[in-house]
Amino acid sequence: MRRLFGTDGVRGLANGEVLTPELSLSLAASAARVLAERDRSHRPLAVVGRDPRASGEMLEAAVVAGLASAGADAVRVGVLPTPAVAHLVDALGADLGVMISASHNAMPDNGIKLFAAGGHKLPDAVELAVEEGLGASFTRPTGSRIGRVRDLPDAEARYVAHLLASTPQPLSGLRVVVDCAYGAASAAAPDCYARAGAEVVALHADPDGLNINDGVGSTYLAPLRAAVRAHGADLGIAHDGDADRCLAVDADGRDVDGDQIMAVLALAMHEAGELVDDTLVTTVMSNLGLHLAMRERGISLRTTQVGDRYVLEELRAGGFALGGEQSGHVVLPAYATTGDGLLTALRLMARMAQTGKSLADLAGVVTILPQVLENVRVADRDAVAASPAVQQAVSVAEARLDDTGRVLLRPSGTEQLVRVMVEAPTIEEAREVATKLSAVVAAS
Repeated sequence: MRRLFGTDGVRGLANGEVLTPELSLSLAASAARVLAERDRSHRPLAVVGRDPRASGEMLEAAVVAGLASAGADAVRVGVLPTPAVAHLVDALGADLGVMISASHNAMPDNGIKLFAAGGHKLPDAVELAVEEGLGASFTRPTGSRIGRVRDLPDAEARYVAHLLASTPQPLSGLRVVVDCAYGAASAAAPDCYARAGAEVVALHADPDGLNINDGVGSTYLAPLRAAVRAHGADLGIAHDGDADRCLAVDADGRDVDGDQIMAVLALAMHEAGELVDDTLVTTVMSNLGLHLAMRERGISLRTTQVGDRYVLEELRAGGFALGGEQSGHVVLPAYATTGDGLLTALRLMARMAQTGKSLADLAGVVTILPQVLENVRVADRDAVAASPAVQQAVSVAEARLDDTGRVLLRPSGTEQLVRVMVEAPTIEEAREVATKLSAVVAAS
C-alpha cells in the first residue's frame, strides 16, 4: 500500500478522495498523540498556519479540531509562509507545527506539512508512526483535558522581525519586483524587502483564495520577466504558494535558478569563512554546471535524493551551513530549519548590495548545461518508473551520453507523474533523449 506521506507531507485534491476534512482531523490527532508520547510533562502545543487557498479554511478547522480532540492546544497563525510556521514552532517552544498548503500546486489541491519541536520536518520513521496511528482507538480527553485554541495576532510581525535580523546588509539602492504568486507571502514579502531597504514593486499580491499559483509565481516566470524590464528593476524574485522557495530573474529578464542562487550564496559564505567544511549540500537534480563551478573554487558538493527534507537531514548530520535544490528551496541552518524563500531572497540581495555587482554577474559563475525536464502523467508513478522497459530505456540513454551528460528518471513525490530529466552538451540532444524516454514512460 502506498504511503500517505510524499516528499513534502500529504498532498492531493482538497475534499477529494484523499485529502478530506476527516483525514485532516485524524492526521492532526495522530500527530499530536505520537509527538506527545515523547514528552508527557506538559500538554502538547501546536502551531497551525495555512496559505490563502479557499480549501485551507475548511482544512484548518479540521486540523484544529483534531489537535484539540487529542488534548493538544492549538495556536492559529493564519495565512503565513511555511518557513514562518517552522520558525514560530521553535520561537514559541511548541511541540508540533501544521502547515496547510500544496505549495506550487494549482488551487484545487491542498496539503498538510508537519513540523516537530524546533521547527524541523519529521523523519520518515515518525511520519510512518503518524500514518499508522490514523484511525487507532485512544482514550479521548474530556473536560479540562480537551485542547484549547487561540490566535496569534502578531505572528507575521514576529516572522518579519526574525528575517530582518538575519539580513547582513541593507538593501538600499536595489529595486526589486517580487511575484508573490497570490500566495502566503503576499503581505510579508513586500513588507519585509521594503523594510530591509529595497524599493519594492509587488506583483500578484492580492490573493482571493482562488487565484494562488494561477499562471504566476516561481513556476511561471514570464510575468516577472516582463515586469522587471518594464520597471527597470535590478532583479525579480518569484515565490511559490507557500514561499518556501525562491527563484530570480536578472535585470535583463534572464532566469536565475536555485543552482545559481546557491552558488552565489556559497561563494559569499566561503569568502566570509562561514561555509562549514567548504561544502554545499544539494540534490541529484542539480545541474552539472553547479558541480563544475564549485569544484573550480574549492567547494565540495554532497548530493541527496530529491526533496528539501533530505537536504535538511544531510545538513544536520554533517553540521553544514548551506544546501538546497535547483527548484529554489534553499536552506541556511544558522537562520532557518527549513527552506525559506524570503530569507534566500534577502541574502541574495544583500550579496548584490555588498559587492555592487549585478545579479547577472554574480550568477554567471555557473555555466548551466542544457537541461530538459519532462513530467509524464501516469496511473502508478512508482510501478512505471521501476518497469523493465523504462529502466532499459534509461540505460540506453546513459550509454549514449556517456560522461558528456546525465539522465535522471524518478517518480514525483507529490503527484502521479514520472519526471524525466536529461542534461546534454546541446539543448537539441537533451530534448531528443528526453522525448524518447518520455514516450517509453507514457507507454509503460
